[in-house]
Amino acid sequence: MRRLKPVSTPLLLGFDFTEALAAQLARANDGYPPYNIELLREAGVHRLRITLAVAGFSEHELDVTVEGRQLIISGAQAERADADYLFRGIAARQFQRVFVMAEGMDVAGAQLRNGLLVIELERPEPQDVVRKINISASK
Repeated sequence: MRRLKPVSTPLLLGFDFTEALAAQLARANDGYPPYNIELLREAGVHRLRITLAVAGFSEHELDVTVEGRQLIISGAQAERADADYLFRGIAARQFQRVFVMAEGMDVAGAQLRNGLLVIELERPEPQDVVRKINISASK
Protein backbone atom coordinates (compact mmCIF):
# COMPACT_ATOMS: atom_id res chain seq x y z
CA MET A 1 0.00 0.00 0.00
CA ARG A 2 1.29 3.44 -0.93
CA ARG A 3 1.73 5.89 1.94
CA LEU A 4 0.79 9.51 1.44
CA LYS A 5 2.82 12.29 2.95
CA PRO A 6 0.59 14.83 4.72
CA VAL A 7 1.46 17.55 2.20
CA SER A 8 1.00 15.36 -0.88
CA THR A 9 -2.78 15.50 -1.13
CA PRO A 10 -4.68 18.71 -1.87
CA LEU A 11 -8.02 17.46 -0.55
CA LEU A 12 -7.64 19.17 2.83
CA LEU A 13 -7.25 22.87 2.25
CA GLY A 14 -5.45 25.19 4.60
CA PHE A 15 -4.45 23.07 7.57
CA ASP A 16 -2.40 20.11 8.77
CA PHE A 17 -4.10 16.71 8.79
CA THR A 18 -3.48 13.07 9.60
CA GLU A 19 -2.30 10.50 7.09
CA ALA A 20 -5.29 8.24 7.65
CA LEU A 21 -7.82 10.97 6.85
CA ALA A 22 -5.83 12.04 3.77
CA ALA A 23 -5.70 8.47 2.46
CA GLN A 24 -9.43 8.00 3.02
CA LEU A 25 -10.31 11.18 1.13
CA ALA A 26 -7.89 10.36 -1.71
CA ARG A 27 -9.67 7.04 -2.28
CA ALA A 28 -13.08 8.75 -2.29
CA ASN A 29 -12.41 10.77 -5.47
CA ASP A 30 -12.12 8.98 -8.84
CA GLY A 31 -9.97 11.59 -10.62
CA TYR A 32 -12.72 13.24 -12.66
CA PRO A 33 -12.75 16.10 -13.28
CA PRO A 34 -9.06 16.95 -13.07
CA TYR A 35 -8.20 19.97 -10.96
CA ASN A 36 -5.40 22.27 -9.80
CA ILE A 37 -4.99 24.03 -6.46
CA GLU A 38 -2.90 27.20 -6.33
CA LEU A 39 -1.62 29.11 -3.33
CA LEU A 40 -1.91 32.85 -3.96
CA ARG A 41 0.18 35.07 -1.75
CA GLU A 42 -1.29 38.42 -0.82
CA ALA A 43 -0.57 40.63 2.14
CA GLY A 44 -2.90 39.89 5.03
CA VAL A 45 -4.95 37.17 3.30
CA HIS A 46 -4.30 33.46 2.75
CA ARG A 47 -5.87 32.66 -0.65
CA LEU A 48 -6.34 29.42 -2.56
CA ARG A 49 -7.62 28.94 -6.10
CA ILE A 50 -9.16 25.64 -7.18
CA THR A 51 -9.49 25.18 -10.95
CA LEU A 52 -11.54 22.25 -12.29
CA ALA A 53 -11.64 21.22 -15.96
CA VAL A 54 -15.38 20.97 -16.66
CA ALA A 55 -15.56 21.25 -20.45
CA GLY A 56 -19.08 20.75 -21.76
CA PHE A 57 -20.82 21.85 -18.55
CA SER A 58 -22.83 25.07 -18.37
CA GLU A 59 -23.16 27.11 -15.18
CA HIS A 60 -26.69 25.68 -14.77
CA GLU A 61 -25.30 22.13 -14.68
CA LEU A 62 -22.73 22.92 -11.97
CA ASP A 63 -23.27 23.41 -8.25
CA VAL A 64 -20.83 24.75 -5.64
CA THR A 65 -21.97 24.48 -2.02
CA VAL A 66 -20.42 24.72 1.42
CA GLU A 67 -21.72 22.31 4.07
CA GLY A 68 -20.01 22.87 7.38
CA ARG A 69 -16.30 22.70 6.51
CA GLN A 70 -16.83 20.78 3.26
CA LEU A 71 -16.66 22.43 -0.14
CA ILE A 72 -18.82 20.32 -2.46
CA ILE A 73 -18.55 20.80 -6.22
CA SER A 74 -20.92 18.75 -8.37
CA GLY A 75 -22.02 18.62 -11.96
CA ALA A 76 -24.68 16.74 -13.88
CA GLN A 77 -25.32 16.81 -17.61
CA ALA A 78 -28.72 15.78 -18.90
CA GLU A 79 -28.98 13.18 -21.64
CA ARG A 80 -30.40 14.60 -24.88
CA ALA A 81 -33.39 12.47 -25.79
CA ASP A 82 -33.62 13.92 -29.32
CA ALA A 83 -30.02 13.06 -30.29
CA ASP A 84 -29.36 10.38 -32.90
CA TYR A 85 -25.63 9.66 -32.57
CA LEU A 86 -23.60 7.95 -35.30
CA PHE A 87 -20.68 7.86 -32.85
CA ARG A 88 -20.69 8.88 -29.23
CA GLY A 89 -17.32 9.58 -27.66
CA ILE A 90 -18.41 12.28 -25.21
CA ALA A 91 -20.53 10.88 -22.42
CA ALA A 92 -22.89 12.98 -20.31
CA ARG A 93 -21.18 12.56 -16.95
CA GLN A 94 -21.96 13.38 -13.38
CA PHE A 95 -19.36 14.14 -10.76
CA GLN A 96 -18.92 15.29 -7.21
CA ARG A 97 -15.70 16.59 -5.67
CA VAL A 98 -15.46 17.19 -1.94
CA PHE A 99 -12.73 19.26 -0.29
CA VAL A 100 -12.42 19.68 3.48
CA MET A 101 -11.61 23.26 4.38
CA ALA A 102 -9.78 24.50 7.46
CA GLU A 103 -11.54 26.53 10.10
CA GLY A 104 -11.87 30.12 8.90
CA MET A 105 -11.61 29.33 5.16
CA ASP A 106 -14.39 30.88 3.11
CA VAL A 107 -15.39 30.74 -0.55
CA ALA A 108 -14.88 34.20 -2.04
CA GLY A 109 -16.45 33.36 -5.42
CA ALA A 110 -16.71 31.01 -8.40
CA GLN A 111 -16.40 31.68 -12.12
CA LEU A 112 -16.87 29.49 -15.21
CA ARG A 113 -14.75 30.50 -18.22
CA ASN A 114 -13.53 28.51 -21.23
CA GLY A 115 -14.46 25.15 -19.71
CA LEU A 116 -12.67 25.87 -16.42
CA LEU A 117 -14.48 26.35 -13.11
CA VAL A 118 -12.37 28.60 -10.87
CA ILE A 119 -13.21 28.78 -7.16
CA GLU A 120 -11.45 31.30 -4.93
CA LEU A 121 -11.04 30.60 -1.21
CA GLU A 122 -9.65 32.95 1.39
CA ARG A 123 -8.79 33.12 5.06
CA PRO A 124 -7.76 36.45 6.53
CA GLU A 125 -4.51 36.33 8.51
CA PRO A 126 -5.22 36.34 12.24
CA GLN A 127 -4.52 39.69 13.80
CA ASP A 128 -2.03 39.81 16.65
CA VAL A 129 -4.01 41.11 19.59
CA VAL A 130 -2.23 42.41 22.65
CA ARG A 131 -4.38 42.26 25.74
CA LYS A 132 -3.55 43.71 29.14
CA ILE A 133 -4.47 41.35 31.95
CA ASN A 134 -5.23 42.97 35.27
CA ILE A 135 -3.66 41.36 38.32
CA SER A 136 -5.73 41.26 41.44
CA ALA A 137 -3.98 41.06 44.78
CA SER A 138 -5.58 39.29 47.71
CA LYS A 139 -5.55 41.13 51.03
